[in-house]
Amino acid sequence: MEVGTLEVKEISQAVIGRLPRYLRYLGELKDEGVERISSQELSELMQVTASQIRQDFNNFGGFGQQGYGYNVEYLYQEIGKILGLDRTHNFIIVGAGNLGRALGNYMNFERRGFLFRGIFDNNPQLVGQNVRGIQVMPMEQLEDFVRDNDIDIAVLAIPKSSAVEVADRLAQNGIRAIWNFAHVDLHMPEGIQVENVHLSDSLMKLSYNINRYMTENEM
Repeated sequence: MEVGTLEVKEISQAVIGRLPRYLRYLGELKDEGVERISSQELSELMQVTASQIRQDFNNFGGFGQQGYGYNVEYLYQEIGKILGLDRTHNFIIVGAGNLGRALGNYMNFERRGFLFRGIFDNNPQLVGQNVRGIQVMPMEQLEDFVRDNDIDIAVLAIPKSSAVEVADRLAQNGIRAIWNFAHVDLHMPEGIQVENVHLSDSLMKLSYNINRYMTENEM
């Protein structure tokens, strides 16, 4: 595929996983008025080796000039294009509990082109409540809403017991991607992208690192 004028080969998920972090740091540099930066300077900021940065960017044809470094504005825009942030994506949230409402109230999504269009729940006590100007709708309206409003992404903030059934309903009605916070790994038909997010996994990784640090310092 092409991004701008660059031919992009098949890229590893590890490289793709680092791109949002590059974008975040470059956005901060841009806001500070920094016009250009070397791979070494970016390395010191991000705690990633300069060699790794150059390798990552070379997957997309490279963005720097020898002796000049990287133009911050240009690099920010190009990584944004690679991540698909030069277009907007409509998304809905399924699950209006604490997590669903917190995600609905997170306004930074709009800054990245992710537009919050609807929120659904099967609890009659939650239906009709307001989440940042959008009323919670009953699950019976889910399929029609997805089809009629060109919804790209569904965010699942529901129990694992209902996640697979809801994901199947979404798949049958044209959803393109699922951001899944339910505690189950979803495996969808080809063409539907899934990002499974298990919050407890991150905490367990943090617990491991705490224990390893404490053990090393007790020796």
